[in-house]
Amino acid sequence: GDVSAYIPTNVISITDGQIFLSSDLFNAGLRPAVNPGISVSRVGSAAQTKAMKKVAGKVKLELAQFEELAAFSQFASDLDKATQNQLARGQRLRELLKQPQSSPLPMNEQVAVIYAGINGYMDDIPVEKVSKFTVGLRDYLRTSKPKFGEIVQGGKALTDEAEKLLKEGIAEYKQTFLVSA
Repeated sequence: GDVSAYIPTNVISITDGQIFLSSDLFNAGLRPAVNPGISVSRVGSAAQTKAMKKVAGKVKLELAQFEELAAFSQFASDLDKATQNQLARGQRLRELLKQPQSSPLPMNEQVAVIYAGINGYMDDIPVEKVSKFTVGLRDYLRTSKPKFGEIVQGGKALTDEAEKLLKEGIAEYKQTFLVSA
């Protein structure tokens, strides 16, 4: 799985990295269909805001582990509960990263959605409802917790106050979502 060894260093040194697109991901409806497990970045976290760095640090690792587990689980008949949970979280992470064409999200909304996915707030949301949940969560935070967006957009960091507002917002919205879903 590590293709970085096959890319000559002089090629990487004149680029910011290599992204690998996957036809399997594309056919599964994931767009952009970037395979994070084998893509290489030389820019890395230096180009990210502090807030994004804080929440997205584990995303690449979790998605890469999910890809490996998904491939392995095709041949396994019995999966333990931990493996099933990891596969389910990977599916949700993949789902929350889907984005319609020409629909950029403000950085604070990206941070909120990734935070919710990576910290287990969506673990009991059915995969097919993740998209609806994330749209609703973004709307809820925009209207009910506008200070969260102001803090993150203004200072580009996920401060303790912003994280507290985000946790409250996710919990409040999730309650109403689960009742209505």
